[in-house]
Amino acid sequence: MKKIIFATMMLIFFQIQQTDAVEKKDKKIGLLLVNHGSHSKTWREALLSLEKSVSPRIIGKTPIVKIKTAFMEYNEPSIATQLKAFDDEGFTDIVLVPIFITVSPHSFDDIPTIIGQKVDYHSKEMMRLEKIKRYKPRAKVVITDLLDAKDMIEKNILRRAKSLSQDPANEGLVLIAYGDKTYEKEWINLMNESAGIVNKELGIDAHSYGWCGHIAGYNSKNTTEAVEKVLKTKKKAIVIPVLVAFDEMFQVKIIGGGIKMVKDSQTRVLYRPDAILPDQNVEDWIVHTAIEKVKIIQRE
Repeated sequence: MKKIIFATMMLIFFQIQQTDAVEKKDKKIGLLLVNHGSHSKTWREALLSLEKSVSPRIIGKTPIVKIKTAFMEYNEPSIATQLKAFDDEGFTDIVLVPIFITVSPHSFDDIPTIIGQKVDYHSKEMMRLEKIKRYKPRAKVVITDLLDAKDMIEKNILRRAKSLSQDPANEGLVLIAYGDKTYEKEWINLMNESAGIVNKELGIDAHSYGWCGHIAGYNSKNTTEAVEKVLKTKKKAIVIPVLVAFDEMFQVKIIGGGIKMVKDSQTRVLYRPDAILPDQNVEDWIVHTAIEKVKIIQRE
């Protein structure tokens, strides 16, 4: 009798193990790259190019079988559109990678609210006003860290500052970011830490920062003031846009316009209207982050 009970228990055990194995094997995993969205075609193309760049390193080489890009606002395909498409295609799990520099209401409140993982009433009202669709997918969605999770932003700023620098001892660094009122402290910390790396590696020991987005009210004055602050003690200022991609309004109109209002800007300001993207380190991070999340999904 005991042998029969033992045999029955072992049979049940192996059936459970086989069922778990089938469930794990049947997982269909997708990757969704989420960005803010923009009226600028150049900006959008940079984010779509990012998807194309990482795809050959993921599709066919990892358990992820499809990659999509979604724009949080202004543009289609939206997050809701892409998640519904993943559901329609029978995906069970989605790794969502926010292509955002650091924490903001977009990453902390808006995206989780859009996908049904959080109920933030301020976000819901904003989405209603801006007609942003929400969609809670059947697939399980795991959200990864932001770009500042590693030292990518610091390395990116260092690389771009180095390409412009001519005489580090007589130069100051000016970082212009979009900024965020709610998380202004976190943005300031990121600016100061990045400037510290540039100081350590290049010897540029003076810096300031400014905003071109909500904090500055989308005007050039904040950029002008940040540049002039550095030029009080240095002969030249190196201006770096801390923005994900190139947008004519920000890099040209706001930042570029602010630089033009600085006296002798043509000889005293070193500026290239570029952005964080394209960046090999960002691509590497996306691939690594996606693979690490897939490992967790497969263990569940």
